[in-house]
Amino acid sequence: MHSMNLDLTGKTAIVCGSTQGLGLASAIELSLLGANVVLMARNEEKLKSVIGSLDTAKAQQHSYLVADFTDVNNVIAAVNSFLNNGNTAHILVNNTGGPAGGSVMNATIDEFSQAFNNHLICNHVLAKALVPGMKAAGFGRIINIISTSVKQPIVGLAVSNTIRGAVASWSKTLATEVAPFGITVNNVLPGFTKTVRADYIVQKRAKDSGKSEEQVMKELEAEIPVGRIGRPEEFGATVAFLCSPSAAYITGINLPVDGGRLSCL
Repeated sequence: MHSMNLDLTGKTAIVCGSTQGLGLASAIELSLLGANVVLMARNEEKLKSVIGSLDTAKAQQHSYLVADFTDVNNVIAAVNSFLNNGNTAHILVNNTGGPAGGSVMNATIDEFSQAFNNHLICNHVLAKALVPGMKAAGFGRIINIISTSVKQPIVGLAVSNTIRGAVASWSKTLATEVAPFGITVNNVLPGFTKTVRADYIVQKRAKDSGKSEEQVMKELEAEIPVGRIGRPEEFGATVAFLCSPSAAYITGINLPVDGGRLSCL
């Protein structure tokens, strides 16, 4: 009798952007499967306040790293200090706040450069630093939390659409390279989920359209076949499953968690 193996006891997961929203939800679900979680974000006070929300039923040791994703060298220094202390990570969840909205024609060169660094370059330096340890362990999981825009661009998020697409292509290329070593690389694409980022999008749409926030929310929910916005823990559970031993044969995919909202395959 074969049962599904979701056990991450003894595995260590670095989860970026994990003081709130989808990053925190993913960290919580990984801790529920037994992983030691290393939260990584820029605000040390917030890191200290959320570390207690992680599960410790399997006697895990949770910790955090302070790093600001607007500064690539800062991220490199943080991951190097982790490795230089004799640590390894089996799981990397790449996630950082999306760039501000706007049209392509109004986007500045700096906005593209900064978003490219915050997302693609930071993901890359973390993967480069951690993949050798994953290879040595014969087990690795890299998850990139990106956007449904890699399948269907979102109107008004020009810089985000562009850079998320670049991350998706980087991820697919990496997945092929590391597949022989027991390492999977997947992208999880959040739809509309109850987070601070979602609140920002609703407020912006309301302001731009002159509608009430309540009206904007109703219109958004009407676009989602399941008829409601997602819960962060539903998204986190998807990430945690892809990190589990049972998901070893899934790599190089873009998985939407969007209640059916995308109209493409």
